[in-house]
Amino acid sequence: MYRNVSPRRGAIAAATCTALATALLGGASGAQAAPSPTRAAAPDIDLAAVKGHLTELQSIADGNGGNRAHGQPGYKASVDYIKGKLDAAGFTTSLQEFDFNGSTGYNLIADWPAGDAEQVVMAGAHLDSVGRGAGINDNGSGSAGILEVALNVAKADLKPAKKLRFAWWGAEEYGMVGSTHYVNELGSGDLSKINSYLNFDMIGSPNPGYFVYDDDPELEKVFKDWYAGKDIVTEQETEGDGRSDHAPFKERGVRVGGLFSGAEAAKTAEQAEKWGGTPGESFDPCYHSSCDTTKNVDDTALDHNSDAIAHALWNLSA
Repeated sequence: MYRNVSPRRGAIAAATCTALATALLGGASGAQAAPSPTRAAAPDIDLAAVKGHLTELQSIADGNGGNRAHGQPGYKASVDYIKGKLDAAGFTTSLQEFDFNGSTGYNLIADWPAGDAEQVVMAGAHLDSVGRGAGINDNGSGSAGILEVALNVAKADLKPAKKLRFAWWGAEEYGMVGSTHYVNELGSGDLSKINSYLNFDMIGSPNPGYFVYDDDPELEKVFKDWYAGKDIVTEQETEGDGRSDHAPFKERGVRVGGLFSGAEAAKTAEQAEKWGGTPGESFDPCYHSSCDTTKNVDDTALDHNSDAIAHALWNLSA
């Protein structure tokens, strides 16, 4: 509703309104009026770079008895390769030793310098293979995926609010030995600083599915929303429940999440209709076999899952 005013009164009223608007927007409340900072978008992870790491792990296996298993020279060479990349990128790395089956095992831990050390977002993958093969999908794929995401953190000079920590576990194939040792060695204070642990064990299966851990609703949603944006239908991960390195964290009360592309279970006709591939065949017919080489990886699944890892870490650490 309007009413008529004289020109002078109109000018005064206009000036008064302008002054009031200025006070509200630029005075004591000026900080509220400033544009909010935009959260940095996660990068598109280069598939060729991830596959380059897999090629290196295959070469390490080929030069060390055909495997990268706990207690074998191929495992330590795998650790040295990844540690060298992280050190050069500016991460603070450490090797945690443990003994198992008469051999020394190693966990590789890498912290990005920025972020609040009281709130840690952690991503992990086991680096060891079984003794029968190079272990390129299981679990070179997860190891290479989180390595390339970590290198992109350095490339972006990311300044997350929370601390980002990456881990490559030893002796997972013997029952999560390395990750269990890590969790058991943490005091309750240090354990409480871990805001979330994300696990990536097999993310490039040749007949892939898209499975998301359903242990924590918020972590599950971060992944599911990303896949939904790509029109990729996901399912809850059940095949690997309790069988990988998230289990020791979950048992100690840390919230966990992660991705999985399938192992020895057979893909159903319904799943093949959603994701393509061959129904009735295992998600990974070379699971724990000598044929788990660089030929045993689906590029599309590896690419999608690596990008989803980056998306989750960028968002959860912001």
